Amino acid sequence: MGGYVYIMASKKNGTLYVGVTNNIIRRSTEHREGKVAGFTKKHRVKLLVYYECYDRIEDAIQREKCVKEWQREWKLKLIEGMNPEWRDLYEDVVKQ
Repeated sequence: MGGYVYIMASKKNGTLYVGVTNNIIRRSTEHREGKVAGFTKKHRVKLLVYYECYDRIEDAIQREKCVKEWQREWKLKLIEGMNPEWRDLYEDVVKQ
């Protein structure tokens, strides 16, 4: 089973959340609708601004652990490398 590492944001350069999931559509929908209690709901983190796809969930989990430890500046560069406009990528993943 594959997996995804993703970054959600409250707004451009706002609060960030790094997560891992085996279903990017379901998980980002949960964040968008405030169904995930805790950090993302409290800080209104609803925009999917970055994601990576992996063939194995174990690889996605390992990558998530690494990215979570990164400095904020590195995470911002990662996002802007894929998504310089900080668009909400939710619709893009739904269309895939």
